[in-house]
Amino acid sequence: MLQLLLNGQIAVFSIALFAIVFSLTLHEFGHAGAAKLLGDDSAERMGRLTLNPFAHIDPVGLLMVVLIGFGYAKPVPMNTRALTRPWARATVAAAGPLMNLLLATVSINFLAWTELHGTIRLTDAMQTALVIMAQINLMLMLFNLIPLGALDGHYILTWFLPRDLSARYERFNIQYGSKVFLVLILLSILGLPIFNFLMSFGARLVPHITFVS
Repeated sequence: MLQLLLNGQIAVFSIALFAIVFSLTLHEFGHAGAAKLLGDDSAERMGRLTLNPFAHIDPVGLLMVVLIGFGYAKPVPMNTRALTRPWARATVAAAGPLMNLLLATVSINFLAWTELHGTIRLTDAMQTALVIMAQINLMLMLFNLIPLGALDGHYILTWFLPRDLSARYERFNIQYGSKVFLVLILLSILGLPIFNFLMSFGARLVPHITFVS
């Protein structure tokens, strides 16, 4: 994103920054809402069951997104002992990426609908905003599904693994997951295309979530 500013693309940078803040807010709201529905009101009691971005955005995490392309929001607290179903932890974890998928789907289909029917004429800036919104949300969804560290993917993966393998992976992730993830990010910053496949895979998903025709 910093490259956009350096290239003088201030409008595109502003759109992307808004899309990131909005998407991260909805992502964390999805976690908080799912936890509440499944018996854990920890997030609600801490003021996280809200669409107010200031409750979810971490300033340092957002700055990292601008500077290096990777960052984070404030993690939603979860009390697993309060959850009412054995699959609840995986469901709460999946709610964030699913919210991103929903946002991407709505964005790309609204754009396709306006192009097909022409009853609503969008400006170039609005079309760009919808494309960026879809791209960012697909990237956030795939990024958070990586089963390492504190990312949502590790909670989801451990639910689907056999019990013994799940326990072993949980121990591995606690001890090494964040370190492995940090190494991947550092390698990506140094120029290795570690996360490029997420962007290309996200682009390949677009036809599969476009239903307007």
